[in-house]
Amino acid sequence: MKVAILAPIAWRTPPRKYGPWEQVASNLTEGLLKQGIDVTLFATADSLTNAQLRYSSPTGYAEDSTLDPKVEECLHISELMENAADFDIIHNHFDFLPLTYAKLINTPMVTTIHGFSSPKIIPVYKKYNKHSFYVAISNSDRSSELDYIATVYNGIDTSQLQFSAIGGDYLLYFGRIHPEKGAHLAIRAAKLAGKRLLLAGLIQDQLYFTEQVLPHIDNDQIQYLGNVGPADRNNLLRGASALLHLIEFEEPFGLSVAEAMACGTPVIAMNKGAMPELIRDGITGFLVSDVPEAVQAIHRIHNLGRDRCYHWATSRFTKEKMTEDYITVYRRILDG
Repeated sequence: MKVAILAPIAWRTPPRKYGPWEQVASNLTEGLLKQGIDVTLFATADSLTNAQLRYSSPTGYAEDSTLDPKVEECLHISELMENAADFDIIHNHFDFLPLTYAKLINTPMVTTIHGFSSPKIIPVYKKYNKHSFYVAISNSDRSSELDYIATVYNGIDTSQLQFSAIGGDYLLYFGRIHPEKGAHLAIRAAKLAGKRLLLAGLIQDQLYFTEQVLPHIDNDQIQYLGNVGPADRNNLLRGASALLHLIEFEEPFGLSVAEAMACGTPVIAMNKGAMPELIRDGITGFLVSDVPEAVQAIHRIHNLGRDRCYHWATSRFTKEKMTEDYITVYRRILDG
């Protein structure tokens, strides 16, 4: 079986810091290789992989402002599609644009839908519904207008994460700084609970950060650590007493939630999107509906066993489990 993995190119694969889609594409590529699958990764030229690497873009366009995103995307997608006949399966992690090739090639294409950025993109998915195979990353993120071959949860690389039986004295917010991710709610909850909060993540909305986050940063109770890489991520996640994930949107998955639990750290999350699928309420964390409930959960976090968080996450959300599930999908397609 020859598989082509089409990664996004906003960031390197795997990303140096932020880049969840690139991270999943990397985890799957390396996981398939370990299973003896012949894999070619289509990503940026500076990507790191043990697979064969094909590229057109020198680096991620989010990392080099001289690159035009649309030009790089067109060149990147066409680099694979013009060589589609070389592969048995194309696995698209690049959202909806590659679907426009679906009727022009004979190689079956699997598209992992990493969430819908807007309802406006659904007509593209609908047009190619019968010419591609769709995978959801959670049951909650399925569109009733589309057909799916499977739900496959994103898999994390547990070799980069260490379990800690004892959490530290701080709460953690880990994710992009954007209104929908709820950094302001995490700050409010931490203040009401009288706990220290560390925030880490890419600033995606500068105005939001300036107006709703920055005024609360005192480098004592509330600290912002910037956009951190894998080593710092591991230390922060395993050292926290809890991860605050007080989202304000229907999140399709949430890698940091799985990563935190794999470190033994329970998660307090808004009961939205995929959170009920990721978190066992009252066992690996708490699902809440507002900030007051989050504050109550913070005071009860010591009742949860960190070993139970670890065993739950490492039984369901690893790159090995994800790889097995995708191989099953590939074989289903190839066997007709």
